[in-house]
Amino acid sequence: MQPLHIAVIIGSTRQGRVGDAIGRWAAEIAGGRADVEVELVDLADYEFPASYPDQPTAAMRRFVGRVAWADGFVVVTPEYNRSFPASLKQAIDFAYDEWHAKPAAFVSYGYRSEGVYAVEQLRTVFTELHVMTMRNGVGVNLLDDEPLDSEQRRRAATTMLDQLTWWAVALRDARHAHPYVS
Repeated sequence: MQPLHIAVIIGSTRQGRVGDAIGRWAAEIAGGRADVEVELVDLADYEFPASYPDQPTAAMRRFVGRVAWADGFVVVTPEYNRSFPASLKQAIDFAYDEWHAKPAAFVSYGYRSEGVYAVEQLRTVFTELHVMTMRNGVGVNLLDDEPLDSEQRRRAATTMLDQLTWWAVALRDARHAHPYVS
């Protein structure tokens, strides 16, 4: 079987962020699976325009290409004011059909809430894009002393990735059998 293409998307572009370390950890966990080929997609590496242009820029096309390539996604998001960052929403909106009939899982972080409010907002956005979101995810409380690579988080990541890869195979096979109707 061809390995699944999983894009781990780091949604924060803030200076001094912890999302890059959390994203690299998530990519490392996913990349340890024999059935997965991982690409880390860090939004800080893209020079997106401040406003939506008439024609897509090279950075927009490159990001959309990564979305099209992927069979599934792990979205790493902070929680800012009970939601996810504008940088992530902007990037999500650059693609449309490329998201359809693919699964997404979430690794979220924040203070106390572990980013669950951001994830709930993202579920609504991804439902509109015909994306199947995973029930299980990984949450990181930035006020907690628990190490990022704790056994509990590794177990949560394994469960999340088991669900994500199941859906990625099922949806990839379905997309290959006949085009998705949106």
